[in-house]
Amino acid sequence: MSALIALIKGECPQCRDGKVFTNKATNLRKFKNMHENCPSCGVRFESEPGFFWGAMYFSYAYSVASFILIGFFFFKLSDDVNLTHYVLSVIIFTLITSPLSFRMSRLLMMYIAAPYRKYQKPKA
Repeated sequence: MSALIALIKGECPQCRDGKVFTNKATNLRKFKNMHENCPSCGVRFESEPGFFWGAMYFSYAYSVASFILIGFFFFKLSDDVNLTHYVLSVIIFTLITSPLSFRMSRLLMMYIAAPYRKYQKPKA
């Protein structure tokens, strides 16, 4: 259960203490900035070059789920569904939640697919 809480908070998958992202998700200019290493334990977040390309699959699954959920509500609540309203609502919902989707996709990739090991911080 503590791993789920740490995932939601955006904390390191190894020590569950250090923050993964440098800024809050509400900062739309810098929501994607990440620490290279955990500020607490020093583990490197990107275990190999291109590691976060796999996070696109999580983001894709989130987008498909949101399309289906919005479509379900449109077809359940209305007898005559206007395709323009559906498409606009999906686009707006996707744009509003994209910072959250980006972060959760990367965090899920780190928590599920990354083999983390202890990393020694370089001496300054």
